Amino acid sequence: MSAWTQIGTATTSNGDVLILREQCGAFELRMNGHELMATRAHGSEEAMARLACRRLHHRVDARVLIGGLGMGYTLRAALDVLPISAEVLVVELVPEVVAWNRASLGAAAGFPLLDERVDVRVGDVNDVLLETRVRFDAILLDIDNGPQAPVRLGNGAVFAPAGLRSIRGALRPGGMLAVWSADPCPAFAQSLREAGFRARSVQVPARRSSDPMHTIFVAVMRPALTRRASHADLSRERER
Repeated sequence: MSAWTQIGTATTSNGDVLILREQCGAFELRMNGHELMATRAHGSEEAMARLACRRLHHRVDARVLIGGLGMGYTLRAALDVLPISAEVLVVELVPEVVAWNRASLGAAAGFPLLDERVDVRVGDVNDVLLETRVRFDAILLDIDNGPQAPVRLGNGAVFAPAGLRSIRGALRPGGMLAVWSADPCPAFAQSLREAGFRARSVQVPARRSSDPMHTIFVAVMRPALTRRASHADLSRERER
């Protein structure tokens, strides 16, 4: 088997080092010496996009925010189920990742950045969520290994209570949040419920049924309770 060829490197503002490398047509993205993602296994990213976006297939004004471009598979799967009138905002922290997806890496997912429905913004998704005045039908977050053990420490902010409040504020009524995670992380499911979401987790394989399982958190905004809600109503809400 031929050796890996380094395609490019990038350093984040926090000093994290990203390396994109290629071997026999397969790409791998590593951060600080650890594999972050690879073209050989992307089934769970595609599953997340389908879970979050399939209900929007007939919504002509659908708006979706994707935090983390990665290798483009989440974006590609979302575009495949969204209507032609949809708007998709992709927020990617590292400009080199965007450049790689516009070059040779983009072929892996069919160059989704060329789709006219897509707008790309380089920056921190947490900042975008705080500042945006646009409301989304779905927000998809695939920005790290998940809420339990992010490789980049700054990514933890979006999974914290304040970050979840920003997400709620950026969703339309009934909007959905989907979060990719390498691990089950039951504590995060509880955090979602405490932030006002109806939350569940779905186990999906990285590629085939025999592969390691990844977790997709799916959370829908709960309607706000009125002041007339009874104590029993409040108790039922807490149990969901």
